[in-house]
Amino acid sequence: MSTRFDIRKAVPGDASAACALLRRSIEIGCRADHRDQPAVLDAWLGNKTTGNVASWLASPSNHALVAERDGELLGLCLLTQAGRLALCYVAPEVLRAGIGGALLAAAEEQARAWSINKLQLHSPPGASAFFERHGYLNAGKDKSCFGLECDLLWKALGASREPAPGARKRFCNCSS
Repeated sequence: MSTRFDIRKAVPGDASAACALLRRSIEIGCRADHRDQPAVLDAWLGNKTTGNVASWLASPSNHALVAERDGELLGLCLLTQAGRLALCYVAPEVLRAGIGGALLAAAEEQARAWSINKLQLHSPPGASAFFERHGYLNAGKDKSCFGLECDLLWKALGASREPAPGARKRFCNCSS
């Protein structure tokens, strides 16, 4: 299987395929995290409907990206203008092919374009090492992922630390 793919901005017409990708990624790729526990899996999948995904993709305060090859969606990433990486999922059959890293890099590029200096996300334990390899710091456990104990991760982006013209410097000279 070729690992060539394209990254592009998601559009509402991608909602059905994106929803199917999310659900399959969670059901299969995140099995170690939900351990086939019906209550956890049902809660995690509960808002992964085509209608909800379409609204997430259409929202002007979100920037959604898809990885695609020959018309097939291989991954989905969703960044909010609040600096939250809300989704970053890859189809189970193409894990470890560079798709997640490419989606993450593209989302970080958009965050910088929006002048976001720090991204944060909640990650199930099974995916935390992926984010840590991409420079995210683990701030500890948080109970927020649909009944799972998740890791709260964050990353300071390489935005300029120089103050804007006319801005006052902070007394403590700390970075943020």
